[in-house]
Amino acid sequence: MKAITDFIFELGQLKRESHSGYKLAGVKHPPSIAEHVFRAAQIGYFLAVHEGANPERVACIVLFHDNAESRLRDLHRVATRYLPKEAKAKAEVRIEQEQIADLGPAIERRLFSYFNCEGKERQLAKEADELEMAFTAKELVETGYSAAQDWIENVKLILESETARAIMAELEKASFTDWWKGLKDLTKPLQKVS
Repeated sequence: MKAITDFIFELGQLKRESHSGYKLAGVKHPPSIAEHVFRAAQIGYFLAVHEGANPERVACIVLFHDNAESRLRDLHRVATRYLPKEAKAKAEVRIEQEQIADLGPAIERRLFSYFNCEGKERQLAKEADELEMAFTAKELVETGYSAAQDWIENVKLILESETARAIMAELEKASFTDWWKGLKDLTKPLQKVS
């Protein structure tokens, strides 16, 4: 249990580590990796349901996909441009192997299967990861960080599934505040302050 306890504490780093790419757009306090993973895992679940894949598996792939960043940190694409090809991927694999080595064979097998998944589930997990970044970018654009539009444009280019492309089309038409419009209950009388 000590290894699991240590691993859970290590996951706490993901709450303190922010997505570094948004800093290129001038964002002083970008979302944490943990915040990103939370929403991306749910997006992955929705994509998998609509695309006929296993939603729990896709959500779990996304849930664990950034764990290596607790040690490696989030390296944006401008930074990785200057690393030898595949260096980041190799480092992430090594970190993932070290992270799960002492968690017990049952956990290790499952997590290893998520890290090494191929095919439709891997594609949907990647699309969920990218879509979440597009959603964050939309929120940033609408709050004054116009340079974040670049994320939206780049994500549009790589989406393959029909569902992901449909969500992206809706994202572009919507405002990030649309969800709460009409939810305010204006039928209740105002309370008197005494």
